[in-house]
Amino acid sequence: MKTRPLGQTGIELPILSFGASSLGQEFRSVALDEALKSVQVALDCGLNFIDTSPFYGRGMSEVLLGIALRGVPRDSYRLCTKLGRYDISHFDFSARRVAESIDVSLHRLGTDHLDIVLCHDIEFVPMQQIVDETLPALRKARQAGKVRAIGFSGYPQKIFRFICDQADVDCVLSYNQYTLQNTRFADETVPYLKAKGVGIMNAGPFSARLLTNAPLPAWLKEPESVKAAARAAAAHCAARGVDIAKLALQFSIRHPDIATTVTGSANPQNIRNWARWAEEPIDAQLLAEVLALFAPVRNLGHAEGLPENN
Repeated sequence: MKTRPLGQTGIELPILSFGASSLGQEFRSVALDEALKSVQVALDCGLNFIDTSPFYGRGMSEVLLGIALRGVPRDSYRLCTKLGRYDISHFDFSARRVAESIDVSLHRLGTDHLDIVLCHDIEFVPMQQIVDETLPALRKARQAGKVRAIGFSGYPQKIFRFICDQADVDCVLSYNQYTLQNTRFADETVPYLKAKGVGIMNAGPFSARLLTNAPLPAWLKEPESVKAAARAAAAHCAARGVDIAKLALQFSIRHPDIATTVTGSANPQNIRNWARWAEEPIDAQLLAEVLALFAPVRNLGHAEGLPENN
């Protein structure tokens, strides 16, 4: 798997990484053997950067990931978890919880250090706390050797400038905003982050199944016009004998300034397909046709978190 550097962290990441939210049953019920096998297949296929959070499955993802990684040499993979979000509406970005959360995650994951820790979905809280309290607490954990790199994640593009204009972070993660339908992250934010030397990560090339042939989750917030365009694009790809998911993944991993794109599944065959697609050239003609179908709804998204953070 091709790799790219993560900003100035000294960490090299595969262009395609494994998201472990699926191990927390965020999309469907998952069998234990299937969940554990998916981690091994991801590592075997070169997706050796793994992203999780205590929010995924309310701890289940971290626990299962820790079990799956037992006996795997720690220097053979990179590990990212998050903190601050613990349930749908439970957020705690206090300094005390930062220290507790990191120690709990280390225990669940069976490791003595984390490569990356991110403040999770910061748009749901008054963000000045992240600057004044959460990031300073994370810096202490980094100084103690528990964490190599720190940063934050979220959906609205406003959050990146709000934090990075006031504080130094090592890296950030945006999700569902660098896809076939929505390129706001690359259009508005990536050049700003690159100029600051911040490591850039993307997640969600399939936009929560929108850019696949799988059933959409009930919680998907995208406008109906976007969903209709996605169905038309999927049908167009199918008529050409291509799974839209393949085109979506290939598109998202191409950006040279985005170190990695994170996506997850507890289905080992999906992961094998992704690794194969990542090595194949993109169909430029089909891409142009699909982008034309999405043009009327390009960059349409939804509000997430507090109104003032959008």
